[in-house]
Amino acid sequence: MQRTQPVLTSLLKIVSCAVLALMGVVQSHADDAKKADPAGTWTWSTPGRDGAEPRKSSLKLKVEGEKVTGTLTLPGRAGGQPRDVEIKDAKVKGDEISFSTSFERGGNTVTTKYNGKISGDTIKGKIEGPGRDGNTNTRDWEAKRETDKK
Repeated sequence: MQRTQPVLTSLLKIVSCAVLALMGVVQSHADDAKKADPAGTWTWSTPGRDGAEPRKSSLKLKVEGEKVTGTLTLPGRAGGQPRDVEIKDAKVKGDEISFSTSFERGGNTVTTKYNGKISGDTIKGKIEGPGRDGNTNTRDWEAKRETDKK
């Protein structure tokens, strides 16, 4: 009868270790499931200057393995043609996304940084770029994923 106690203790330790290992695997899979999918077309509007109509922007993202690429279509200035800008330094970690854009204007390079949190079909975050006064301007950003229209 004394031998049963050490066997039960050993068995209990083995089962406990197995349960903990299984919980680790389940948690790992749950973390993978939380990884947001940024692929698709995202749109948002920003208020027009001096009471003008809102300006619509569109972001097309592709995911190939760990690499995220895409193009941001910005509205034209003062009724001009929209401009496509390639995104750079795109990163997705969990549900967080960040990227930047750069383009030439008036002989200067204009760089804007975007970051946000993906939740389903919404990205909410901040845009940081040059302001009218030459200082850095930060504003809120909320994009919605376009869904297939059937």
